[in-house]
Amino acid sequence: MHCKADKHSDVAIQAPVADDPVLSPWITFLFSLTCALAVANVYSAQPLLESMATSLNAEPGIIGSVVTLTQAGYVAGLLFLVPLGDRVNRKTLIITQLLLSVLALIMAGLSQNLAILLCAMLLIGLMAVVVQLMVAWAAILAAPHRRGEVVGKVTSGIVMGILLARLISGAIADLAGWRAVYLIAACLILLIALVLAKVMPASAPQVKKPPYLSLLLSVFRLYLTEPQLRKRGAFALLIFAAFSMLWTTMVLPLSAMSLSHTQIGMFGLAGIAGALAASKAGLWADRGKGQRATGLALALLTLSWLPIACAETSLLWLIVGVIALDFAVQTVHVINQSMIIAARPFEASRLVGAYMCFYSVGSALGALVATQLYALWGWQSVCFAGAFVSACAFILWAGLPES
Repeated sequence: MHCKADKHSDVAIQAPVADDPVLSPWITFLFSLTCALAVANVYSAQPLLESMATSLNAEPGIIGSVVTLTQAGYVAGLLFLVPLGDRVNRKTLIITQLLLSVLALIMAGLSQNLAILLCAMLLIGLMAVVVQLMVAWAAILAAPHRRGEVVGKVTSGIVMGILLARLISGAIADLAGWRAVYLIAACLILLIALVLAKVMPASAPQVKKPPYLSLLLSVFRLYLTEPQLRKRGAFALLIFAAFSMLWTTMVLPLSAMSLSHTQIGMFGLAGIAGALAASKAGLWADRGKGQRATGLALALLTLSWLPIACAETSLLWLIVGVIALDFAVQTVHVINQSMIIAARPFEASRLVGAYMCFYSVGSALGALVATQLYALWGWQSVCFAGAFVSACAFILWAGLPES
């Protein structure tokens, strides 16, 4: 194994291995499952907000901080933990993060006041960036001719974890309460950490370990030197703000209609339909149609808020709106990553990490704003704000030159 440096950065990059005999279908599945469980912890709180507020005597406008703090922790992890994957033993780093996640989940499940819960959620978000480390390691372990296939399989675990988190957490909460969601998650993460410690391949030693400060600076430097990252990052911030506005507050009007946690979580299945429909987005980007597809998706995202606004009178229209919104968001998200990586393929992991910061900031801001709006003016104000943010993304797309 040897290291090489790309022309844009003085940080050494570990060259991928020539073959991937250790990356069997079982190991690939394990990577995917780990990603699904880890990322689910970031989103499982959304159907539980009302139960948390009732249990901890928190105001509806404040309980949205649970989602905001989780996303804030995720942003911090992207900036300060993910770069460590290029410096320390990846296996040790991943197992350590998973074990710390177990402690944070237990802390959340046993919390007796909002302050403790918020601290736990911040740590849960911070440790959830293990997902990015798993994806990067899978790409390095995979042979070049299988890299896209392997990364696609691992990434599919992330998507399914995000979309199924709400359904599963809602069902568990109906059976055993919201605290059981986090205690069960702690058991699952502990189990998979023990399995990974046993079967994961050893991380190859690096000839050169770049200084930690250099790793951090190389990530921040991308924001200044890569215009495609800034452009697509702005799209990500806006679309995931809209995405978070829907999924963070949708539980509140549905709970007011006396729907159970399980019934509310079922709306995650509508999101899966939208995400599966967006699977062609990568093909559109490969064929040079990414810019046009982005515009069409952003227009659909804006229009999707019309049926969503009917949630309090028609669940069918809400389902239509959720499918349209998830299709639009996933389409732009896939195209964003394809175009960013195409700009500098040798810096793919750092580019994706930098891009995901926009994603997390947008999600956190969307959750905070939407819960406040709902507390003050109700569901229609949330829908108006979501449509406004989506329209801003479309206007931004229309004002930018094609690339």
